[in-house]
Amino acid sequence: MKAGIVGLPNVGKSTLFNCLSNAKAQSANFPFCTIEPNLGVVNVPDTRLEKLEELVVPERVQPATVEIVDIAGLVKGASKGEGLGNQFLANIRETDALLHVIRCFDNDNIIHVDNSIDPVRDKETIDIELQLKDLEAVEKRLERVKRTAKTGNKEAQVELVVLLKIEETLLKGISVRTLEFTEKEMEFVQPLQFITLKPVLYVCNVDEGSAVSGNAYVEKIREAVKDENAEVIVLAVGTEADITELDDYEERQMFLADIGLEEAGVSRLVRSAYKLLNLQTYFTAGVKEVRAWTIPIGSTAPQAAGVIHTDFEKGFIRAETIAYEDFATYGSEAKVKEAGKMKVEGKEYVVKDGDIMHFRFNV
Repeated sequence: MKAGIVGLPNVGKSTLFNCLSNAKAQSANFPFCTIEPNLGVVNVPDTRLEKLEELVVPERVQPATVEIVDIAGLVKGASKGEGLGNQFLANIRETDALLHVIRCFDNDNIIHVDNSIDPVRDKETIDIELQLKDLEAVEKRLERVKRTAKTGNKEAQVELVVLLKIEETLLKGISVRTLEFTEKEMEFVQPLQFITLKPVLYVCNVDEGSAVSGNAYVEKIREAVKDENAEVIVLAVGTEADITELDDYEERQMFLADIGLEEAGVSRLVRSAYKLLNLQTYFTAGVKEVRAWTIPIGSTAPQAAGVIHTDFEKGFIRAETIAYEDFATYGSEAKVKEAGKMKVEGKEYVVKDGDIMHFRFNV
C-alpha cells in the first residue's frame, strides 16, 4: 500500500519526502527536480512497540512500515500532457492514497509557479487536473458501455447509470471520492482506478511560527475541504527538515519543545497516512523479536497470519490473542494467561488493532 505526495512544484514535497525517509530526494528551488518518482519505506511511529520492547527485552524490534512515493510537481494542463503531466498522472494512479501538500507560507526567496500565494487556488489547480484525467477515463468507458446498453444488456445498463453519475460529478468540478457507491456499483468503479476516488490528506506547509496552530491560509483550506470528509494536517516542512538533521534524540526533543510541539509533525503525518490507507497493526512478541505487522482493517486471523507466511494462512488452526492493554497491564504472557485474559480465536476472528498474536498452524 502506497501513499503518493502530490502538489504544485516548489511547495515542499521533496523536502517532506526527505524528512519522511532516509532516501535523499533532490530538493531544489525549481520545478521538475523530481523526474522519477522516489519511493521511501517509512517506519510508523508507535509507542506501543516501545512498551513491548521494555517488557519483553527482545533481540530486535521491527516496526510497521508504510510506502511513500514522492511524485514530481503537477502544473496547470498536466491532464493534457503539460510539463511531464502524463507520466506524473500515471505515477499517481499507482498509489492508494494522496498526501496533497499545499503551500501556506510567505517567502519571497521561494518562487511560486503562479507568482502569488493562494492555497485554495493551488488546491483547485491540482483537483482540476486530476478530475480532467478521471473524466477522460470515464468518457472513454462510456462510449463502449452506451453501445452495449443499447443492445439490452442489463449489466451494461446498470454500469451506464453509475458512469453517468460519475461524469456529471466530475463536470461540476467535484471529485469522485465525494460519491457513495454500493458494493455492486464498486465492481464497475474500481477497474477504472479513478485518481480522485483515492482518499486524501491535505498537508498545509507553514512557516515555523505557525507550526503549532496554523495560520489564515490553513483556515482557508479547512473551509474549502469541509465537505470532502478529508483530514487537514499542519506541518512546518522546513523546520521538520532541520529537526531530522539532528542526530541526538535529546536535541530533537529540545528543538520541538522550543517551538511548542510534543512530537515531530512527520510522526503525526505517517500515522495519518497509515490510517488513510485503511491499515492497522498487530504484534508478535517473543525474545527473538518484537514486531509490528501491517494488515488492512477488517482482516481475519488467517489473513493476518498470511502476512507472516502463506503457509500460516493455508494451515491455520487457531490464533492465541492478547489485547495490547492487557499485556501492558500484566507485563508478560504468563501473567496474562494466569489472569485468564488470553483468548483462543478461530478462522472467523477479525483482528483488532494492537492485538498480540501467536498462530497455530499445520501444513
